Amino acid sequence: MHADTSLDHQPVIPRLEDFDPRSGSLLERAVFNHRPWVIALSLLATLLLGWQALRLPLNASFDKTLPGRHPYITNYQAHRADLAGQGNALRIVLATAEGDIFSPRYLDTLRQLSDEVFLLPGVDRPFMKSLWTANTRWVAVTEEGLDGDTVMGDGYDGSAAALAQVRLNVERSGEIGQLVAADFQSSIVYVPLLDKDPRTGQALDYGALSRQVEALRAKYQQGPLQVHVTGFAKVAGDLIEGVQQVMLFFGVALLICAGVLYGYTRCARSTVLVVACSVVAVVWQAGLLALLGYGLDPYSVLVPFLVFAIGMSHGAQKMNGIMQDIGRGTHRVVAARYTFRRLIVAGVTALLCDAVGFAVLAIIPIPVIQDLAVVASLGVAVLIFTNLVLLPILLSHLGVSPAAARRSLQQEARDLAQPEATFTARRGQGLWGGLSRFTQTRPAAWALVVSALLAAGGYAASLKLQIGDLDPGAPELRPDSRYNRDNAYLARHYAASSDILVVMITTPEDQCTRYDTLARLDRLSAALVQLPGVESTQSMAQLSKQAMVGYNEGQLKWGDLFPNAAALGGVQSRAPRELFNQGCSFLSLYVYLQDHKAATLSRVVEAVEAFAAAHPVADERLLLAAGSAGFDAATNIVVKQAMREMLWWVYGAVVLLCFATFRSWRAVVCAVLPLVLTSVLCEALMVGLGMGVKVATLPVIALGVGIGVDYALYVLSVMLARLRLGDSLQSAYLHALQFTGRVVLLTGLTLALAVGTWAFSPIKFQADMGILLAFMFVWNMVGALVLLPALARWLLQPAARPAPTPPAAHVATRPMELA
Repeated sequence: MHADTSLDHQPVIPRLEDFDPRSGSLLERAVFNHRPWVIALSLLATLLLGWQALRLPLNASFDKTLPGRHPYITNYQAHRADLAGQGNALRIVLATAEGDIFSPRYLDTLRQLSDEVFLLPGVDRPFMKSLWTANTRWVAVTEEGLDGDTVMGDGYDGSAAALAQVRLNVERSGEIGQLVAADFQSSIVYVPLLDKDPRTGQALDYGALSRQVEALRAKYQQGPLQVHVTGFAKVAGDLIEGVQQVMLFFGVALLICAGVLYGYTRCARSTVLVVACSVVAVVWQAGLLALLGYGLDPYSVLVPFLVFAIGMSHGAQKMNGIMQDIGRGTHRVVAARYTFRRLIVAGVTALLCDAVGFAVLAIIPIPVIQDLAVVASLGVAVLIFTNLVLLPILLSHLGVSPAAARRSLQQEARDLAQPEATFTARRGQGLWGGLSRFTQTRPAAWALVVSALLAAGGYAASLKLQIGDLDPGAPELRPDSRYNRDNAYLARHYAASSDILVVMITTPEDQCTRYDTLARLDRLSAALVQLPGVESTQSMAQLSKQAMVGYNEGQLKWGDLFPNAAALGGVQSRAPRELFNQGCSFLSLYVYLQDHKAATLSRVVEAVEAFAAAHPVADERLLLAAGSAGFDAATNIVVKQAMREMLWWVYGAVVLLCFATFRSWRAVVCAVLPLVLTSVLCEALMVGLGMGVKVATLPVIALGVGIGVDYALYVLSVMLARLRLGDSLQSAYLHALQFTGRVVLLTGLTLALAVGTWAFSPIKFQADMGILLAFMFVWNMVGALVLLPALARWLLQPAARPAPTPPAAHVATRPMELA
């Protein structure tokens, strides 16, 4: 037995009989002295949880995308029954390329389509609307006064006279630009949806609903007829359909990670074990989620890959350490225990930081993000066992190939032979020598100056970062996707877009049509239509003015509100249901927007709030907000408030965990400042790429901090240990590069390449996440290998070198302390 002082003063023990199994920590003894039991229990857990994972549902929930505790959403929930389906809704457009909608073929097809849609599961049928439904009516002034009926009257028979009557009814209905296109070449079937299927009581299956809608599209999109579909349910359905493509990218990423790892080690068995343990973590995560009643949605479906990627990173560190020890002649079981001792503290701390990066998302009061936090935190918790405990145990049984171990030893010998004598002479040679120069004064100073300039430039750019969607349509999908093409069709042909913000007005019972209330509502409408981005409005006040014209023989000079309670109250009998409630204590003001961009929503919301503050009424309340644009506005407000708060929490937790590990504020600064630089540059990148901070991108910002600190923890753990043994800073850093830095570089580039392939995904938010994560993987790696040693040059100093200890005293009874 002899001591090897090239790495960590752990003795080389070629025979297992010479190793004391009672050495090491209680945890080490518990798992390594009972390896068969650990493997058997892990196998049993994998089988059971794998069976449960097959039952893991994939669905979406409209209500879970809403920030339920925000006042806007609270107001919506309180008056949901009065809003006539103005929440989650589909718009199915039947368009014709020949002639117009006033043809027997078109109207008959529309009737069949409307009837089939009416029977779809989850449709809120009383509020469904099309030309064929009874709630689509016309109102006109006749010699006898106001008259009205359904647009498709009972006498329709497809004749020329009947078609002419339908055209007249449509022109008098007020639905042109809303339910019927201005060019008369299409009409809408408006389909409000319930969040639960009333037949089963279960959450509405958006994947199944989307497939049914697509079947209707295929059935009725014949010849000159075209079908366009928009709405949350269709977006969710398209994203769920795209999960197969997500799985394809998952497979590509797995192959990339495994291929690069094998290319580095040339050891098939250890590569397979690292990949297998990371996949087992994903299986356990999915099984536990199914047991706990959770499911995956389009926003959290990418989390399992992140768990796999984190597992690959930590697994590669364990494999590298074991391979190096085996290459020096240590028995594979002892090598596994040595690596467990050296890296367990750094590994657990790193995974806890990862977990914090995920868990802190739970402070954002949007259920879909809170579910993502649970899904991801559970996966990281599983990794603590599968990749920090199970992987070393499996490697202790199978070891690594002798050829791979020899190559590792030869590489180590080239880099570390006679370190104290040759590091200075070799400092300019090779990648490690180049990186080690950042521990010297001048290169370190330049690194800090460049980092400061990057931080200043990134911060200036990040000030332009916007909250919310910056593009029309569904930003989760590509601009040229079928859904966004459908949405563009609606925007071109309909004055009333699908981006609707609903302002709610509450009054005393049976007082919604009094003059003061309608006049106030009319002034608000007039103010809103002047705003950029507002196309039109619709309210009881506008309908009442139209009724005044009707009451006075169609003379337009009467198109105003008059303080006549009887006349204003008489409008109720002919008003559409969506403008007021049955008790006449609630009014809706519909604001039709050109888009749901953050700037548009902010202007409208600020105008409404300013109007409410300037025109208070004791017994009335003017409330925001419902409609798709109202929900987006509430989400933007919550995301904006939560963004900085989330970063404070995640950085605070990372700082505390790093301090608990290293017990040195200087080491904490070295670990955290590179993360801060990456966060700033990531926000600047989002500005450059035209990304806003929203539900899909907000988690990436937190994850970049939690995952990124892993690299710094592994490098610092070895550096501090060597410094406490009296090594120079450059020597300590070169040891860290050899032992953990090589794998940091490997995994950083590999994972960046793997997630970078997401940029080619047809699902845009997956592409956005891939670009941001790849950027963060690379910059966190660069920060750990360049900025960290530069900071260490000014903050960390070696301890006095202890007196030499006789080799016989080097026994493996105590793990090397890292903190």
